[in-house]
This record gives sequence, structure tokens and C-alpha cells, in this order.
Amino acid sequence: MKKLAKFFAFGAILAISLFHEQSFGQRIIYSDPEKDDNRRLNFEIIGRVGGNFLVFKNNRSRSWITVMDEEMMVTGKEELGYLPNADKTINVDFFAYPEHVWMIYQFERRNVVYCVAAKLDRLGKRVGDLIELDTTHVGFASDNRLYAVAGSEDRRKIAVIKINTRERGLYRMSAMIFNEKMDLIRKNQLFIPMEDRNEQLGDIEVDNEGSLVLTRFQRTFNDNIAKASLLFLKAGVDTLMEHPLSIEGNWLDNLQLKIDNFNKRYILTSLYSRERRGGIDGYYFLVYDKARSVAAVERLHTFTDEVRQEAKGNATTKTAFNDYFIRHLITRRDGGVLVGSESYYTTSRANTWNRWDYLYGSPMWGMNNFYVSPYSNRMWWGSMPRNQQAVRYHADNVLIQSFSSSGELEWSYVISKTQFDDETDDLLSFQLMNTGGELHVLYNQQERRDKLLNDISVRSNGQATRNPALKNLDNGHQFMPSRGKQVSNRIMIIPTVYRGYICFAKVEYN
Repeated sequence: MKKLAKFFAFGAILAISLFHEQSFGQRIIYSDPEKDDNRRLNFEIIGRVGGNFLVFKNNRSRSWITVMDEEMMVTGKEELGYLPNADKTINVDFFAYPEHVWMIYQFERRNVVYCVAAKLDRLGKRVGDLIELDTTHVGFASDNRLYAVAGSEDRRKIAVIKINTRERGLYRMSAMIFNEKMDLIRKNQLFIPMEDRNEQLGDIEVDNEGSLVLTRFQRTFNDNIAKASLLFLKAGVDTLMEHPLSIEGNWLDNLQLKIDNFNKRYILTSLYSRERRGGIDGYYFLVYDKARSVAAVERLHTFTDEVRQEAKGNATTKTAFNDYFIRHLITRRDGGVLVGSESYYTTSRANTWNRWDYLYGSPMWGMNNFYVSPYSNRMWWGSMPRNQQAVRYHADNVLIQSFSSSGELEWSYVISKTQFDDETDDLLSFQLMNTGGELHVLYNQQERRDKLLNDISVRSNGQATRNPALKNLDNGHQFMPSRGKQVSNRIMIIPTVYRGYICFAKVEYN
């Protein structure tokens, strides 16, 4: 079994196509620290718009957009005075285009939650009037995200969804689909039977044709999934379709959904166990053919002893994957899929959490006057301590497996790594950089007293090359690679910590 590097990231899931071998050098440019950008800063990297790099920032009651040029020099700051105070703004989402950005936010005022869109130009300035997309009366003050917002891969569709759980055994879902000009294409009122009180809905996604897809599953608090199904609403159809999963007595862990727009397929995977709350045995796969309305692939893949031995780290061969979580799904044009999973856990004298606590916690349905969103907030809200106890975060080995369009295993690789930090995981984990010919995997590696940014390039045949660590990090910048975002074919923006301030690094491949 060969050694490899990291293949996943928190957050956005990328679709890639790898064809030929190339080698790339890197150029790194850092932004200067700003007095308002301390460690309490909340931020989101918006993207590259009109040749500028835009970053949304929030610190307490103030929100603004920082504009940086190609050399990462700050050329402008646009105050977002029309946003309500931070305690009233519930969530902000961004959809970047070559010359503009759509910002969709929701806020509460007098027990009414508003969902509003604002168009921003390359300088972060608002263009035109605010667009009220929807409103909902919640009956009492709300601080939870009500509307779920999702964008299609080609950025031509934006879905805004809300779900009402007031009726026992029945969810009412309102789904609005907008185009890239924020014109309403259609609005659907759907009814989802939820007969068991332990049934829940997963994340909702939208494909390039405007079809919605989501998951429904049954779980008793923080336990395995015993029953699940794939739900989808085709564009131009008013009826919600359902495909039950054939688990056949096995227990699923956490459902991961990915849309393969090129092949018009929906891909659903999860780690699975043969026993309830048992050790992880392998992957469950469902590949649903949207055009034919059939399951093209549905199978279980069991981890071999060879893979267990290499991926186990400090665990035993039997418990090798009990701390692993799926971090990344990658679709290929040939219909194949790559899955990246990482060993992640915490240690503390007072911490008794297990993998079910990390994933599921305690379900909090019925909030916001029975309106709920299946989405969690994907924005990074600072590096505040996760709890008041001394907790050490660990991010260890990663398993990468490539599967064919028929679900057959093609190759496996493991990167052996040991990462840990106290009170926060900001500097842990990985990020992906897709340059077309290669997929670059970026992560911090402790070398003496410094955390150096490592780069491993992976080709389509599974061969990997460990590139030299970036030695120019002796200037005091510590990278947060998992919070980075690819903004063009060869450019990634990665936040850094520099002398207690949040800065941003432009990593450019040539």
C-alpha cells in the first residue's frame, strides 16, 4: 500500500477531472494585518470578482467587505450598513460570479424573519435595491437559521427553502428556485410525511437543471441510522419522489450527498456498521440515475485488513476506522467517485464524547415556531473556544479511495499524519487545490517549532508526489488550510494567523 496525502476539506465539495501529469510551483503573497481583524473576527472568503478578491468580515455589530487586489493589497472597505446588527442577522450566504456577487441574508425583526438578497459589484458596493425574497412569522425572537440556501454547480440556480414542522407527522416545505439574475423561476409547496418522531431531513442540494435533492433518515437521538431514503423534486414537477435505501440490516453513520451534474446522477454515501453503535466496517454507496429514475449502483464496500492495518494509526486493526469521518466526495467525468475520510477525535479529562456526539449531538427540532432548516451554518465564525474545558483536537490519518462508475474499488491510499492543537482546530486538517492536471493537497506539518504548509500532488491514476514544504513561512504566518477557498483555476486564498491577527494568503500555482 502506498503512502498519500490528504484529500479532503471542511466545507465545499469539489468536482474534479484529472487527465495528465504536470508539475507546478507556488507563489505566496500575504495581506497586511488590519487593526479590526483580530482573532474574534468572523469571516467568509467570497471569491474573485472582477479581478479583486472579496472577503466578508464581521466583528460584533459591524459588518464589511474587504477588497484586495492581485498583490493582496487592501484597496477598499465597504461597510454593509444596511445589514441589521449582528444579534439580529441570522445568516449570510454568498454566490460569486465573474463580475458580481449575490449576498443572501436573513434577519429577525418583530418576530418576523426576512430573507433578503443584495447584489454587490467588484468593490463590494451594493447595486440596485434590496430584494425581499420571503418572510416568515416566527411568533418569538429567533437566533437560528430558518432558510436553507443552496446554489447549483454552474451557478445558474439558487434555491431558498424553508420547512414547517408544526403538524405532527407532516413537514411542509416551501421551495423557491431563482436564476442568476435573482428572478423567481418557480415556487413549490411540498408535503413530506414524517411519521416517526425520530425522522430527520439532511442537507438540501440543487442541480444544474433546478431539481432539488435531499435525504430523509430515522435516528434515535445520537445513534446510527436504521432507515433512510433519497428524496428529489425534478424541475417542472410538483411531486416529490422517493427512493428508499436498501440497508439490509446494516447501520449507517452519516449521510453524504453529492450531485454529479455531468452524468446526471445523485451520489449518496456513508460509513456503515454491521451492528448498532458498532465499529465501522466500510462504505455504503448509492448512485441514483436521475434520467432513468433507477439506482445504477447500490452496494457495500468493506475495508480490507490491509487497508485497516495502514490506516489504523494508534488504534487496533479492528477499531481502525472508528474515529474516521467522511470529509470529501469528488466526482469524475467518467462517473467514478473518490472518497476521502479522516481520523478526527478529541481528548480531555472531562470529555466523554464519542463519534456519535461529534456527528449528531442532540437533535433540536421544533425551534423557530416549528420552522427548521436542515442546514448548519457553513461560515467560519472566528476561533472562539468550543467549550470551557481543556480540550485537545486531533486530526490524524486520511484514507483516499477511488471507485469506478460501477462502484468497483480502483485504488486506495493512506496519508500518515499526526496533527493536534489545544482549544481549537483552526490550524488542523486539509484543503484541496485543483489545477486541472493535478490535485494539490495542502496541510500543516509540524517541523521543529514551525507549522509548515505541505503540498502533495495527486494524479488521476492515484500516483502522488510530495512536494517540498513551503519554507517561506518563517515570517510568522500560520495557515488555516481547511478554511481556505479556491477562487480560480490556479489561485487559492487561505486565511492565516499573524501576531494575533487574521490575514489572508494568496497561493498561486504557475
